[in-house]
Amino acid sequence: MHWYLDVIKNYTGFRGRATRTEFWMFTLINAIISIIAMLIDYYLLNGLRIVDTLYSLAVLLPSLAVQVRRLHDIGRTGWWILIGVIPVLGWIVLLIYNCTDSQDKENKYGPNPKEGM
Repeated sequence: MHWYLDVIKNYTGFRGRATRTEFWMFTLINAIISIIAMLIDYYLLNGLRIVDTLYSLAVLLPSLAVQVRRLHDIGRTGWWILIGVIPVLGWIVLLIYNCTDSQDKENKYGPNPKEGM
């Protein structure tokens, strides 16, 4: 759970690097919370999607920040996030980037976060 909270606390941190574990654990916990929000909307609010929409808006900036930091971790500029606008092909490219291991040494975005572990 600390991965999720660390990303939320660093919601405006577009500088630096994020490991695969940090990114994927945030993504997993985010997906679980989103499913719970959708269930609340469906069963308690007759499908109005109020809770899910508010939650999605609340985590939009932290999600973008952790994605940019993940791209920095593999040595890519954060602007690569825009490739996700291209349906299917862009999503596949981002998926591959998100699964790629960190650069071993310090890069222009900062020191390797794995070395501090």
